[in-house]
Parts: sequence; structure tokens; C-alpha cells
Amino acid sequence: MSQKIPGRPVDEALMKEVSAAFNSRDADRIASYFADDAVFYLSRGPEPVGRALRGKETIRKAMADRFKVIPDMRWEHKEYIYAGDCAISIWTVKGKSADGDDLNCQGCDIYRFKDGLIVEKDTYWKMVEQKDRL
Repeated sequence: MSQKIPGRPVDEALMKEVSAAFNSRDADRIASYFADDAVFYLSRGPEPVGRALRGKETIRKAMADRFKVIPDMRWEHKEYIYAGDCAISIWTVKGKSADGDDLNCQGCDIYRFKDGLIVEKDTYWKMVEQKDRL
């Protein structure tokens, strides 16, 4: 489990820990990487930013609820990019929802960290559609 570590670098070791937490589908483990006042912007929702989850407990609950709907959700990480206290994780997410829908799309997360904890996570997914449109 992560803990606040002043000066902890944003590097491959940290990003692999965060990725492993998400792939564990353990909401408490995931939440341990977020600061108490963190914001997680989901890829979709009623706001221009998607849906903003504010605070560690809100993020923990949303993750627990998501894994009830997509119990085998997993991320195949392709690349991490670093810039100071920020990182980008590029991935493919896969899984099958409880009602049988397949999930298989590419996306990325833009993270901002402070003292080794996530203070902001902004998620983007490709929209998979069968219609021919731009």
C-alpha cells in the first residue's frame, strides 16, 4: 500500500505499483494511492470533464461499484511517459460487463502526483462504435 513519501519520484516503479493496484480490482488498494483530496475525472459523465470524483473515499466507492459491474476489468499497459510530477499511462482496457457487453478499447490516464500520491487522474478512452462517422 502506498503512503505519502515526500520527494518520491514519479517513475516506472511508482506507475507499475499504481497499475498493479488497478489490475488487482481491490478498491482499498487503489484508493491507497490517492491523496485524501484527490480528484479522478472519469472518461464519461454529465460534465465536460466526464464525471469528477472528489476525495479518496468517493474514488474508492466508485471503483468498488465499477468492479461489481465489470468484475474482470483489466488494463494492459503499453507505455508510461513522465514529466516532473506528472505521468501518462497508455493502455488497453478489457473486460466483460455483468450484462455480457465486451469492453476492449484504448485509452490513457494523465496523472499528477504530490509526495508519491495521486492528486489528479484524468481518464480518456476511445469510443468504439459500429457506425461510420468521424
